[in-house]
Amino acid sequence: MNHRRHRIATIPGDGIGHEVIEAGQEVLEAAARKFGFSLNWTEFDWSCDRFQNTGQMMPEDGIDLVREYDAIYLGAVGWPTVPDHVSLWGLLIPLRRELDLYANVRPVKLFEGVKCPLADRKPEDIDFVVVRENVEGEYSKIGGRLYEGTPQEAANQVAMFTRHGTDRIMEVAFDLAKRRRKHVTSATKSNGIVHTMPFWDERFKAATARHAGVETAAYHIDILAAHFVLHPDWFDVVVASNLFGDILSDLGPAVAGSIGIAPSANLNPARKTPSMFEPVHGSAPDIAGKGIANPAAAIWAGAMMLEHLGETQAAEAVINAMATTLAQNETRTADLGGTEDTRQSVAAVLAAL
Repeated sequence: MNHRRHRIATIPGDGIGHEVIEAGQEVLEAAARKFGFSLNWTEFDWSCDRFQNTGQMMPEDGIDLVREYDAIYLGAVGWPTVPDHVSLWGLLIPLRRELDLYANVRPVKLFEGVKCPLADRKPEDIDFVVVRENVEGEYSKIGGRLYEGTPQEAANQVAMFTRHGTDRIMEVAFDLAKRRRKHVTSATKSNGIVHTMPFWDERFKAATARHAGVETAAYHIDILAAHFVLHPDWFDVVVASNLFGDILSDLGPAVAGSIGIAPSANLNPARKTPSMFEPVHGSAPDIAGKGIANPAAAIWAGAMMLEHLGETQAAEAVINAMATTLAQNETRTADLGGTEDTRQSVAAVLAAL
């Protein structure tokens, strides 16, 4: 039997990205040893620090350099000395678009031992996934500025929704729901956004007709945000446009206790390009270099990467080990009310694994 090898491009990025990626790699290496496969890592220095030195977040041929890997493991992007739109459009967004990572999948789960900000909610009440369209929608690059710096200054931004792009993200959501609790909720705003959102509703209705046996619901984004807080137990899979999905996939983890443990998968479901896995949290300049960053999100994102690579037993074991450490105050990091630093947290996960 051939030994399974997976080639991973790592991009630690900025700030605590370096700390959490290193932590995640240590846990994933332990899982690989336990379950009989290997992970071959290649690190790329693409970051705001690189931008300061070269004027580019990544080299011109950066996309081609990572295209041949099996997956990408990303830490965090952003630093106060570089405007956010420069760092994101110089690295993260080109990776998503040019590799066609059109499905952003973000699980939301309340773990035992993590304090929920919602009264009387238990882990069984909060367990859903936000599926966000990741390459078009409201985040298109179509638009511009006129008469800059004058009283007549104007800005225009076009939201681009295609049938191809909308239908395929619906398919991802419905296929995922069939493996879970068979329910999909659509985020819309067709009562106020009169062209793109009625189109989105039509494509959701068409997807519903294609997937018998999956129950559905649709809510306008404003009341849907309220329902995340008031009724998180209603949700299984939530499908949303780029903007709405971006917002909901931060609100969801906050409802579940902490955005600091939230992971994200940027998927090319057809597997024509390497998918990318990252923690949702940012580069956290205020704690960078202090050794206290919570590695849970990077570890969970790493587990999602293992699952995508077909290492399902290892992925489950990593998540279970992480859950074990979150359940105990003495093995949680300070941001979750515990006492551990990054290294101690990793050691606890390794022990549980």
